[in-house]
Amino acid sequence: MLIPWQDLAPETLAALIEQFVLQEGTEYGEHDVPLATKIEQVKAQLKNGSAIIVWSELHESVNIVAKDTYVDDSASEP
Repeated sequence: MLIPWQDLAPETLAALIEQFVLQEGTEYGEHDVPLATKIEQVKAQLKNGSAIIVWSELHESVNIVAKDTYVDDSASEP
């Protein structure tokens, strides 16, 4: 299920973005990027629609994913 970022309280959105950027495997590239910069980049991606917030009922978790990689599995269910 998609969760519009605008529907989240600012504190909740900030915590979700911070948790996302602190996950292992999100550091790519030659240069370290400050945490505040990463947070602003993810926030911008949510605002421009290239990233989305997804709730997984199966895993009972929420995550931020690239919109072009998201597959809505519930659409195939009767």
